Amino acid sequence: MDQESRFQETSNDTDKPGGSALARGIHILQAFSVDAPALTARDLMAATGLPKPTLFRLVTTLTEVGLLRYEEADGRFMPAPGLARLAAPLLARTPIRQLAFGPMQALADRVCAQVSLGLGLGLDLVFIELAQSRDCVTVRPAMGSHISLSRTASGRAYLAALPPEQAQHYIDGVREADAAQGAWLAERMQETRADLAERGFCVSHGDLQRQLEAVAVPLRAAGSADEIYVFACTVPSFELKPGQLLDEVGPRLATLARSIEAALGAPPTLGA
Repeated sequence: MDQESRFQETSNDTDKPGGSALARGIHILQAFSVDAPALTARDLMAATGLPKPTLFRLVTTLTEVGLLRYEEADGRFMPAPGLARLAAPLLARTPIRQLAFGPMQALADRVCAQVSLGLGLGLDLVFIELAQSRDCVTVRPAMGSHISLSRTASGRAYLAALPPEQAQHYIDGVREADAAQGAWLAERMQETRADLAERGFCVSHGDLQRQLEAVAVPLRAAGSADEIYVFACTVPSFELKPGQLLDEVGPRLATLARSIEAALGAPPTLGA
């Protein structure tokens, strides 16, 4: 059963208690993204599959508790500050951000790059920290925005760190949607695993944006079997000298990851 159909309901089940209402409310919140920060009721119905009465009952509750706000001027709902408050405990318990930012900024300044830290769980990988050279022209992603699992070094490093069956399930899903894209991803994942085993980092050569080169290193969170961090360094291709990505940028990022994991008491770097 697909994600949308799980939230379809009839007039007979609109008032199911507990988990059902909670799941639907979460599904509404997940409809918002960096690219879609404000949505109309029609947008939310299309995204969630919820009928109008149930949708309005739930958005009213979410608004009352401070997780959504409604702008009457344009008839759109948007996330409210209460969501940031819910995220604060997660960020507070990730000391890696405080440990890593200084070294991340130093690397960004040294190679005129953007150095990011992603946190993943399941098939969801998002930015939680970012350092960028003042002269780097790369657009800064918003914190909490999603990272492509197939078209970025970060995403493929993350897939390589997942249990093999979970990564294969994702690859199979891509292949079912687009056979050519699925075959391309399967080939890239073979390269990713080989790179991680041999070099300790993996590479993306303009897969998301043609003019950007990137390297990435996955790192499992200390004390967690599920959460995985990914360090990545993205450099405009015109800033790189021949061989610099593989000979300098990648090894420096791998060293950064190993030093942070040692400070955290985490297991050895995944793929190293």
